[in-house]
Amino acid sequence: MNNLATVQPAQTDTDLMQQYLREILLSPVYQAAVETPLDAMTKLSQRLGHNVLLKREDKQPVYSFKLRGAFHKLHKVKQHSPDASVVCASAGNHAQGVALSASKLGLNATIVMPITTPEIKVAAVKALGGNVVLHGTAFDEANSYAINLANTEGALYIPPFDDCDVIAGQGTVAKELLSQHNQLNAVFIPVGGGGLLAGMAVYIKAIQPNVRVIGVEPEDAACLKAAMAAGSPVTLERVGLFADGVAVKRIGTENFNLAKRFCDEVVTVSSDEICAAIKDIFDDLRAVAEPAGALALAGLKKYSQQLKNSTLTKPQQFAAVLSGANLNFDTLRYVSERCELGEKKEAVFAVTIPEEKGSFRRFCQTLGGRAITEFNYRYASDNKAHIFVGIKLRHGQQELNTVTKLLSDAGYTYLDLSDDELAKLHVRHMVGGMPPRLLQEQVYQFNFPEYPGALMNFLNTLGEHWNITLFHYRNHGAATGDVLAGFEAASHNDIAAYLDKLGYQYQLVSGNKAYKTFLTAN
Repeated sequence: MNNLATVQPAQTDTDLMQQYLREILLSPVYQAAVETPLDAMTKLSQRLGHNVLLKREDKQPVYSFKLRGAFHKLHKVKQHSPDASVVCASAGNHAQGVALSASKLGLNATIVMPITTPEIKVAAVKALGGNVVLHGTAFDEANSYAINLANTEGALYIPPFDDCDVIAGQGTVAKELLSQHNQLNAVFIPVGGGGLLAGMAVYIKAIQPNVRVIGVEPEDAACLKAAMAAGSPVTLERVGLFADGVAVKRIGTENFNLAKRFCDEVVTVSSDEICAAIKDIFDDLRAVAEPAGALALAGLKKYSQQLKNSTLTKPQQFAAVLSGANLNFDTLRYVSERCELGEKKEAVFAVTIPEEKGSFRRFCQTLGGRAITEFNYRYASDNKAHIFVGIKLRHGQQELNTVTKLLSDAGYTYLDLSDDELAKLHVRHMVGGMPPRLLQEQVYQFNFPEYPGALMNFLNTLGEHWNITLFHYRNHGAATGDVLAGFEAASHNDIAAYLDKLGYQYQLVSGNKAYKTFLTAN
């Protein structure tokens, strides 16, 4: 590490805390960063029964806490070597933090980014004054190139997290937090490489040791949890990339040294739980967090649920760090698809139903009026059909147990796919395909007003007059429901009079090229 801070190896926790405390208290980060608000999440607090507060690091000029550590580090560089050049590797928040800090301090900064980095992020770094070099297809390649570049050109490499100066800069988040609320019971902090956790934990335990410090990681990138179990940093074989801001295979050495001393607990969460937390933040604060930014809140929610099973009944004062909001807009499609599953407000099933008239309607009746959020089906044989169905749940696991009992009692063969990642990510969009024989089929798009029970009403209106050969429906919360449905009929004229009587808006799409390519037998 290229440490320029006064932090030195210490024998005791007290010595270590005092050294970091001095750095944090005297940090010059506010020459570039701002003190961010601590916002109350009223709706979520009411739901959880605890007071939930969110530290809004998305309010920084670069929309991330990373500016703090970068500026603290570069300020030390400027003091020691006014004409120094710096180099870092990053595809995201660290890059922007270094670029802005260097610009503020008059330093030359080169940012190495993978060639796969979205243009919007490259443009953001350039706009902040960084000299961008594109190299490699992944971060590891870019990082190796950056280190070599620093060595060959005599520049200083700026690590993203495993550095005492960077850690001290990140610790200023805790300094603000405890001055904004000094009666906290626990603070939840996202963990990637561990810089933010390390800096905040050492400060919190120095000032208010009774406050629990809880690190939060994705289940598929839990490098701190693995290190805690092993007693030292370990390298994960692979990490999930959904929360790319914390997709780190190995926690920093100094970061782990501080975490094992001052972090009380590590909580891991799923991608669905992160999506649910993104939605909670939007619902309460109308802010859009990146997946890594919502990680800490997801951990807070999971921890609060665990408290329900304990003897603790007194409402707690909880704070979580919203670490960033540099979100690729396309990610929102995935988030909207998965947030209900993360809240246990939706379940998805594969169910086998008889291939006969009225089978859809009888299946919906079995569910007792519960809202269907998704219905994917394609004719497969003359005897049975496999459907992929989403069901709205109002009472979480308890209602899910009721639904599975209803299906069992009705004699349906089914699989609960709510925790099957492959099914949720891919299979749900690939249900069906081409029928085993050429059908005389007419395909239509229907629109109907969306309200509780709307799909059931639609099916009741269709009745059992025609054999349905294709059906797809997905409720996205819009005011209008949209259904793609196929009927076994020789021509539109055979069925047109009946469809007109239904009273729903529809259009014939049997000539659609995509339908003919992927969903018909030739």
